[in-house]
Amino acid sequence: MIQKLGMPKWGLSMTEGRLTEWLVDEGTEIAVGDEIAEVETEKLTGAVESPAAGVLRRRVAAVGDVVLVGGLLGVIAPAEVPDCEIDAFVEEFRAAFVPGEAEEDAGGPSAETVQTPAGSLRVLSQGEGDDVLVLLHGFGGDAENWRFNLDGLAEGRTVLALDLPGHGTSTKRVSDLGALVSAVSEVLDARSIARAHLAGHSMGGLVAAELALSAPERVASLALVAPAGFGEEINAEYIEGFIAARTRRELKPVLQLLFADPGLVTRQLVDEVLRYKRLDGVEEALRTLQASLFADGRQQRVLAPELDRLEVPVLVIWGERDQVIPAEHARAAPGAARVEVLSDAGHSPHMEAAGEVNRLVSEFLAKAPV
Repeated sequence: MIQKLGMPKWGLSMTEGRLTEWLVDEGTEIAVGDEIAEVETEKLTGAVESPAAGVLRRRVAAVGDVVLVGGLLGVIAPAEVPDCEIDAFVEEFRAAFVPGEAEEDAGGPSAETVQTPAGSLRVLSQGEGDDVLVLLHGFGGDAENWRFNLDGLAEGRTVLALDLPGHGTSTKRVSDLGALVSAVSEVLDARSIARAHLAGHSMGGLVAAELALSAPERVASLALVAPAGFGEEINAEYIEGFIAARTRRELKPVLQLLFADPGLVTRQLVDEVLRYKRLDGVEEALRTLQASLFADGRQQRVLAPELDRLEVPVLVIWGERDQVIPAEHARAAPGAARVEVLSDAGHSPHMEAAGEVNRLVSEFLAKAPV
């Protein structure tokens, strides 16, 4: 009856987080998935969601506390549970807490390298089940851009997040959109997955939609987050600025274009992206994709009109304050698609409004055929 509200593990490298704000008072009735607190990691700030329904009986950690992954933030229990039992739960947890073991219990994704005809591709995996959801990141991103979504979307299914070619620690050999689409199919083949749900952000949305058009038998549904391919307009200064940036000073204002709240871009996030950009082959890969997908500052592949012939369910999520691809492109969504525009989000609502995106995608997948 007593449930732990623990420090989650967002991403492979996360070992601790700092509690920046409680969003719920003690004594508040909460439901599964409600956002309870905000936690700052070394890279981004995210919301901790409730793992259970009940009452927030105790806020154990104080604002400003640094808590190890798996550590105790709060306690959830029905209102009728006596305070003495809550006290005993907290004391027993603290006495038994072992950081290494607790981190394992906190879950988080596992990583593997999959060998494909496209080259070696890194894949993060979380959850289990025959129902499979594949997450595809945007231009210059990687699988860990979905760090706030993996756990929330893995209930009852297997979730895979890929480093597409040219990105993360995957092969840096890439030519065009077709190569990205083929790489996704090859990962499905390597994992013996005949059909999967696809969710894609920005360029990853374009890749997901293109695969659904070219191989519809492999795609059960599409969840597209600020997808490319719905119109010609794109912020060319963002694309060029991302590729050209060499220093923190040059890169930080470019990354801030991804969010409605520029304060989300931390020094650690900037450093992480710079480390990626300094890898051998990255600039060439990004330039190749720029020439193929965004030549002359315009999107070269506009496929929105073709999506009307898709027979799979489609969800489109956009941030109203998107500074990279206009939110007005959401109007080009297929007529049967569900469209959600989030007022306080920018180009990366899956990171900036992860709880809402997780809720929307989970509801969507619950109704989509496998």
